[in-house]
Amino acid sequence: MSKEKMPVTAAVRVLRAAAVEYTEHPYDYEEKGGTAVSARELGVDEHGVVKTLVMEDDRKNPLIVLMHGDRQVSTKELARAIGAKSVTPCSPEAANRHSGYVVGGISPFGTRHPMPVYIEETILDLPRIHINGGRKGFLLGMAPGDVARVLSPTLVRVAT
Repeated sequence: MSKEKMPVTAAVRVLRAAAVEYTEHPYDYEEKGGTAVSARELGVDEHGVVKTLVMEDDRKNPLIVLMHGDRQVSTKELARAIGAKSVTPCSPEAANRHSGYVVGGISPFGTRHPMPVYIEETILDLPRIHINGGRKGFLLGMAPGDVARVLSPTLVRVAT
């Protein structure tokens, strides 16, 4: 049986350049399945599957939020934390334009344009996380400390 060739995405290139140890986890992507599907397919806890959300503040400045798969972002708390009047999710087209990735395959690594990154601080307490590798149906497993080292995110408490 031949081993499936894994994609080399912009995210993978960034992680290789930063000497991050990670594991590759392809799975059968389901449209609108979210982290529940990826967690089920990989046999991992959804809490440790980290979603990458592209949002905009009231001045249309894009930003990335990393959140536990089984939690939502309180946009009101996030706006308060970053000193904005409001924060809203980007449209899929805007998310693609800012990140260079398609919705369902957005990675915080190797985005087309640099954006500030905010991470739910409890993610850093986990021993290991799974985060998008830059393609639908492709997650990367790694230590959350490596995410912090590569992205230098701002810690927030905005989970609901």
